[in-house]
Amino acid sequence: MSRISNMFFWIPNAITALNLVSGSLAVFFAVDGQLGWASVFILVAAVFDFLDGFAARLLKAYSSIGKELDSLADMVSFGLAPAAIVFTMLEYTLFGINQPIQDIDANWSQWIVLFTSLIIPVAGAFRLAKFNTDDRQSEQFLGMPIPANAIFFASLGLILELGTNLSVQSVILNKYVILAAVFGCSFLMVSELPMFSMKFKNLHLKENAIRFLFLGSTVLMIIFLQVYALPLIIIWYVLLSAITYLAGVK
Repeated sequence: MSRISNMFFWIPNAITALNLVSGSLAVFFAVDGQLGWASVFILVAAVFDFLDGFAARLLKAYSSIGKELDSLADMVSFGLAPAAIVFTMLEYTLFGINQPIQDIDANWSQWIVLFTSLIIPVAGAFRLAKFNTDDRQSEQFLGMPIPANAIFFASLGLILELGTNLSVQSVILNKYVILAAVFGCSFLMVSELPMFSMKFKNLHLKENAIRFLFLGSTVLMIIFLQVYALPLIIIWYVLLSAITYLAGVK
């Protein structure tokens, strides 16, 4: 392998490393109570996650190391980081403040609620392991992709940080709403529900009708709802995938 070819080989891995760095920063900020910055770095990690795959396809730089590295980075950025956001959200919900874990004065039921956030990385790990060993997911996903899970919880963090609607924020900072989101997203990640991929093989309208519909509706939601659109976009993705599956559309 020439030196130039070897350099091309490592470009996707370097981008994956940036995904991992971004996810690690998201964890640091979430633990410190900075949900806005934590959410931003999860979104940055998602961009790098897209770019490493794009670079690998463009440069034809596929490798077993790259595949494993990608999963390990995703585990941090889209499994652990959203769990850290949820843990801090539950702290605000239960106690009204964010504090070091050793200073938390909680009873046993409150500890159970706080550590429910760990269901997210566990389900995410199963999701990644399933994806890496399942050859049925070349054209579509079976279960919600782990980046979509992370973007959903990151969007809640952004709403809490940037949103001005106190009613929406009070709904988000409701213990039962957070727990329902944790269990719901975790179930979707390990489920067998077929979900469409956003990878375009061509730009033919007939073959990509669902993708164009999703992109168009996403743009409209962002224009009219701004930051409040973000969690709704993930919910719409799940619903549209379910509708597509039940209608037998491919």
